[in-house]
Amino acid sequence: MKWINIGFKKLNETYGFIFEAINNFLLAMLMALKNFLILAPWPAVVLGVTVIAYFASGRKIRTTVFVGFCTFFIGFLHPIFWQKAIETTAIMLISIFLCLIFGMPVGILMSRAERIRNKILPVLDLMQTIPAFVYLIPGIMLFGLGAVPAIIATFIYAVPPLVRLTDLGIRLVDKEVIEAADAFGASKKQKLWGVQMPLALPNIMQGINQCTMMALSMVVIASMIGTRGLGDEVLLGLQQLNVGRAAEAGIAIVLLAIVLDRITQSYGETLQERRAPEKKKGK
Repeated sequence: MKWINIGFKKLNETYGFIFEAINNFLLAMLMALKNFLILAPWPAVVLGVTVIAYFASGRKIRTTVFVGFCTFFIGFLHPIFWQKAIETTAIMLISIFLCLIFGMPVGILMSRAERIRNKILPVLDLMQTIPAFVYLIPGIMLFGLGAVPAIIATFIYAVPPLVRLTDLGIRLVDKEVIEAADAFGASKKQKLWGVQMPLALPNIMQGINQCTMMALSMVVIASMIGTRGLGDEVLLGLQQLNVGRAAEAGIAIVLLAIVLDRITQSYGETLQERRAPEKKKGK
């Protein structure tokens, strides 16, 4: 429709400087993170991921070894896949960072105001039902080709689970605990950060886990607008009918998904295990 094209054109002409500032800011963050990870020695990155998995899993050796093996195997598949995996990881981390900055406050706001919740829920439903390809259109129109529109599209696609589970986690906090906090004279701010958020943290971690997996599912789709990474290798393999190359890149994406899933999910399980003794003591 012509009016949509006209609207986007006017938006770019009027507020183009704002979109350019956002583009430069996100691009600078991405390049700094990517260069840091690429310049870091490969064994140091593998060791760092393994250490994170060790503490996130509650010092479980089996999970730690499994995550370390998957991280090592990404680079073992093909030398170029390590750099591609770093580029993909950098885009994902920036996207997840944006999800945390915007998603958690919106989830908290929804849990505290029923009217706002009723207005935001249809928007979240719409964001989850629109095909992932559609998110690339406004990104390209406003930011052009490259990594920045991929980050924006990934953010829009991945943020709804985090918002929903943040809202759900706060709402599931026992009313008796809230009443006890009220009895001690806690303010709304103290109840939120001292009682509700710590108790809702396992649910929030599940939201981060789902957010991470959905962000990773955008890897191949984002490669269609010039985003470099593992998705780019899958796309090139399909275009050249090189099934082996596409399969190797697909395996690398699966391994990266396993690493991120194990770290986030294990941390959520660790938080739940820590809460279990506290509940028993309370009883």
